Amino acid sequence: MQPKAPQIGFDRFIRLDWAAAALRVRSGAADIGELDQILTEAHAGPEAKKKTRTVLNRLWLEPREEVVGLADRGVDIFARVPNAQVEVLTWGMAIAVYPFFAKVAEIVGRLTAIQGDCTTAEVHRRMAEIYGEREGTRRMTNMVLQSQVDWSVLSKSENGKTLTRKPSMAVQSPETVQWLSAALLMHVGRPLGLDGLAGQPTMFPFSLGDNLGYLLSSSDALEVRADSAGTRIVGLKDRQGA
Repeated sequence: MQPKAPQIGFDRFIRLDWAAAALRVRSGAADIGELDQILTEAHAGPEAKKKTRTVLNRLWLEPREEVVGLADRGVDIFARVPNAQVEVLTWGMAIAVYPFFAKVAEIVGRLTAIQGDCTTAEVHRRMAEIYGEREGTRRMTNMVLQSQVDWSVLSKSENGKTLTRKPSMAVQSPETVQWLSAALLMHVGRPLGLDGLAGQPTMFPFSLGDNLGYLLSSSDALEVRADSAGTRIVGLKDRQGA
């Protein structure tokens, strides 16, 4: 049996440059010693460093079997595409690997959809309704929000009470658009309507651009078809994402 995806798991603040270092290691552009040194300098002790490494392992260095194909394609994009967007790639892996991260992203996306901001209290309340009123839920929600601020998709007020959505980041390369769409489909676990795919609350930080149907139909990992009502549906050709 495949191990179940961790229900929380994303329990550390992950800086974007740590994720970039892990990607460099996975792509062969850097030695593991580089990442080790970065984490040693950033953490107070070996236990904190070990917990951060666990999250980075699941994202990039040692992904679970069912997401290895997705991770491999993300690493290939990082290695081949000029100015590859580390925040896009790491976001895609995070929503595919960590349901907890994805749920925080979904809630923030919904709450900020109209006015562009929301309070941290609102996010905590929604997460507590799903995962329980526990200190662990609150702490890990804070870890996800802090990471998203560091990845430049959110800003936080000086008093820490208000989250503001940053302007949507255009996903630059066709390969990255296809890959991020596959990551989203792995997260939701079912095909999505083409018109609704880019509008998923979980995808709030990013703009997938125009001609999305044509672009996704040219992906080896995705299938675009019309249902009985003529609505275009996007799904994974291989549920493993390989």
